[in-house]
Amino acid sequence: MHIHKLLDLTKKVILVTGGSGNYGRNIVEGLAEAGATVITTSRDLSRAASTAATFRASGYAVFALAVDQSDATSIKELKEKILTDFGRLDVFVNNAVSRPMTGYSAPVDQFEKSMQVNASGMFHLLREMTDLIVNAGGGSVINIASMMGVRGPDLSNYEGTSMGNPPPDYFFHNAGLINLSRYMAKVMAGKNIRFNCISPGGLFNNQPARFVENYCKKVPLGRMANADDIKGLVVLLSSDAGAYINGENILLDGGMHA
Repeated sequence: MHIHKLLDLTKKVILVTGGSGNYGRNIVEGLAEAGATVITTSRDLSRAASTAATFRASGYAVFALAVDQSDATSIKELKEKILTDFGRLDVFVNNAVSRPMTGYSAPVDQFEKSMQVNASGMFHLLREMTDLIVNAGGGSVINIASMMGVRGPDLSNYEGTSMGNPPPDYFFHNAGLINLSRYMAKVMAGKNIRFNCISPGGLFNNQPARFVENYCKKVPLGRMANADDIKGLVVLLSSDAGAYINGENILLDGGMHA
């Protein structure tokens, strides 16, 4: 098959949760550019709708739906709405997260709140979207984790800044998500659905100059990630070009942990 056809996402319906965030918006853009019909979600429908409208103004098929990952009823309603409005789901990019915990010494109830969204709620959503994909004949799930799911924090990156109190829930739930991807790949074997993880690191987001300097010294490519770096990998894992990649966690860190 020609490589253009292998990477073509035309006629695929793809859900991207948290599609208005730093990585989410880039993911939505890349998938839409590859021809997919993309559904972007947020707890705040107006935020998702604004993102979708911006892309539709450029000629892309991007649409908005609401979902609250901590609410079982909201997840069920999203599933029903996808079937009603789009008839199927081919790919799920599991990207939405909540960041309620402020650091190591934060109250434990902040950790519990994080797990309600990033663990229990995320798994409920993952299971429901997996059901849609299997019923449509198969497809792909792409879990967006973090390099911090496989490494501890490098506190030297924060030297000379006011940063440096990384919250433990971030490390906990990302490590779990990576292994959950392997679990799903095995449990769903034979159902024509693939589960993979992307673990990015170091997206430039106007961090303090000292942090950027500290960080980039450790990256073989000498820079932080930019808006385009995640797009190609998400398209690959969504497309027929990635049809034999399953159960993997791919570090997207510029070689920092090579």
